[in-house]
Amino acid sequence: MKLTFLKFLKRTQAVNEAGLEHVKARPYLVPLLGLIMGGILTLAIVLSRPSDSLRPSSSHVVFVSDNGQRETLDTKAKTVGALIKKLPQLQLIPQDVVEPSLSTPIVQDNFRINIYRARPVTVIDQASGQKIVTVTAQRSARVVAQAAGQTVYPEDYTNFAPGDVTKNILGEEVVIDPATPIKFSLYGTEVTIRTHAKTVADLLKEKHITLTKDDTLKPAINTPITAATVVSLVRNGTQVINVEQAIAAPIQYVNDPSLTLGATAVRQNGSPGKEEVTYKVVTKKGEVVSKTKIRVTVITQPVAQIVARGTTVFVASDKTSVMATAGISSGSYGYVDFIISHESNWNPYSVNAYSGACGLAQEYPCGKSGCSLGDAVCQLRWANGYANKYGGWAGAYYHWVALGSW
Repeated sequence: MKLTFLKFLKRTQAVNEAGLEHVKARPYLVPLLGLIMGGILTLAIVLSRPSDSLRPSSSHVVFVSDNGQRETLDTKAKTVGALIKKLPQLQLIPQDVVEPSLSTPIVQDNFRINIYRARPVTVIDQASGQKIVTVTAQRSARVVAQAAGQTVYPEDYTNFAPGDVTKNILGEEVVIDPATPIKFSLYGTEVTIRTHAKTVADLLKEKHITLTKDDTLKPAINTPITAATVVSLVRNGTQVINVEQAIAAPIQYVNDPSLTLGATAVRQNGSPGKEEVTYKVVTKKGEVVSKTKIRVTVITQPVAQIVARGTTVFVASDKTSVMATAGISSGSYGYVDFIISHESNWNPYSVNAYSGACGLAQEYPCGKSGCSLGDAVCQLRWANGYANKYGGWAGAYYHWVALGSW
């Protein structure tokens, strides 16, 4: 029995030595075995995570519409511009327009990109009769006229019109109806204003000026307005001062179903206006004792910035299923998809390396929701309550669009 055991030990030692020699002869086996074991361990960890259909992807489905022809693409491009660079077959020219802008990030599926091709447009100045043919894809008449080299004042009217074959005008027209420049002396301060008023009475109405018994107006109220007209308004027996100040350019939003919810496109840049504020001043012993605003007169109208806002919503079924389970109403799905796509790309395991914010909604500090990483339903349920801070998901969406976070 003792001899048999000694033989077993020698045989085991021989096998081990042979195994070592085998490994020495094939050193690549050690890292290979390590990779295999690591892969098995990683798979075990992944499978141990909570069941979840949400898995972030680096690619997105994008619809590219080019003059009405739509192509569906699966792309990993991060921005609209990066995608356009990958599509040289589009053969864009500088006058073509891409909406939304090239810098817009692509973070959602079913993202829409529209390409508008330049077409010939004839710009006509009604006052001078000048005609300029330009090639443009712009959809603002004012922008088209300016791009053609025309000086367009804020008070000028610009409109699109169909071409007239009898006048040898093919395609579209942009008609400029210019305002008349006149000199306007307002309580001692002379300025140049532009107006479409036909008479002095119309001008006062346009500028919201109501005459008082102390005002003197020249010329007479029914005098026709021409480029040579000088209108003077003086208040008798009262010391007045005029202060010029800017009028901020308003922003005019137009809804566009051809753009994805959250996407925007600037169709026309705005510009500030100018107004004169008139004050009645009372002085005693050389010191001002009161200063009362009499009137505000717009000298130059501001030009609105026109912004198209996308309204189209399409949310994948795996996302709607999780949102429904979390108790989010279907009317909020588009807003939720926009925010979560931008915050975490629908990755419930996401952790921001810089701030430490985590989860679908990037809660900060991480863990304040009480949800574990990967629990998408819990995270969305918490986010649903957090959205009430803004009056609901719609309010949270508009806050995010304005500030880039929530």
